[in-house]
Amino acid sequence: MTAATLASTRVLSWFEIPALDFERAVRFYETALDMPLKREIFGGVPIAVFAHDEGATGGAIVFDPQQAKPAAGGVLVYLDASPSVSDALARVERAGGKKHGPAIELPNSIGYIAFFTDSEGNRIGLHSPKLA
Repeated sequence: MTAATLASTRVLSWFEIPALDFERAVRFYETALDMPLKREIFGGVPIAVFAHDEGATGGAIVFDPQQAKPAAGGVLVYLDASPSVSDALARVERAGGKKHGPAIELPNSIGYIAFFTDSEGNRIGLHSPKLA
């Protein structure tokens, strides 16, 4: 598959979740998703990158208050909560996040989604094929 073909089959290529307290936000996501993030400095800006395979969509927590601030009404990103949305929501609450109601079953066996507010005030979605 060529880069042009890959690009045409993928809508999202990268995402950034803004943070005002970088270390708090990184700890929150590491706990909520039960995975380590890779801390880096990119263009003078601290970022913590979510693990992803080469060529797959990637993203990061970003501390750049001059450019981006957390907001509940901004773009909505869905993070992979596999294998279970319910387990991820429980970790979100233990990490200090606030869930927005129960998980929702999607039609056509697409899986389940749920929403939460992170430690910084961002509204984020979760998706997984299984509820529990």
